[in-house]
Amino acid sequence: MPRSARPRRYLMCPPEHFKVTYSINPWMDPHKPVDVPLALAQWELLRDRYRALGHTVEELTPHAGLPDMVFSANGATVIDGRVLGAQFAHAERAEEAAEHLAWFRAHGFTDVTEPTHINEGEGDFAVTSSWILAGRGFRASPLSHGEAQEFFGRPVIGLDLVDPRYYHLDTALAVLDDAADDVMYYPGAFSPGSRAVLRRLFPDALIASEADAVALGMNAVSDGRHVLLPQGAVGLFEPLRERGYEPIGMDLGELLKGGGSVKCCTQELRP
Repeated sequence: MPRSARPRRYLMCPPEHFKVTYSINPWMDPHKPVDVPLALAQWELLRDRYRALGHTVEELTPHAGLPDMVFSANGATVIDGRVLGAQFAHAERAEEAAEHLAWFRAHGFTDVTEPTHINEGEGDFAVTSSWILAGRGFRASPLSHGEAQEFFGRPVIGLDLVDPRYYHLDTALAVLDDAADDVMYYPGAFSPGSRAVLRRLFPDALIASEADAVALGMNAVSDGRHVLLPQGAVGLFEPLRERGYEPIGMDLGELLKGGGSVKCCTQELRP
């Protein structure tokens, strides 16, 4: 039976200055050239698809010298209209945090806080109706989990990432239906104990193969019905349809050179 989509509001940043001049994750190779016009065209198709599905997309102004701003999911976490800013693990991205906070303050968000501990927004925080799932191991400090729980007043479940290819939670797990606590994830990205936690919390989760994980298939965005995901994650399409979702493959191949895809480019502004 088809599921129901719910209107969403997203924050995105066009990749006008996107390039790979440093390497802070295994996907990044400064020796591989980036086609900026193609990256922008791919990003625009994603933005326009969201709008065609009835969602609102706000745009953050890109800044020269901050090539990873296109990965707007990392800039903050917004739940119940409250904004927990980011503190980046790497100096190359540190200035992005202030740009995000300035945008929120300029656009009517009144409950905005700067974090004490390192977190990279929705890179490592995934939200369902019951929990905030929180990744750690490569970027976010474990101390950020308690900070998020105290700020949002929601239970935070810590999950240990062990494979450097999946350096953020959003490369290893995606929320398919937040209201129903439905997720998909790649077990090989997690420690044995975290896999056991995921099995207990989500016994009916969609389990991804390594091939689909390597295609960054977990870096997906769902509105409760439509699941936008990298087109190379071909093994996920039929399982998603069997669960009542409508998968939509997107080509973000140029942005994959920076280690991100659909979700990395999409921060959700939860009212």
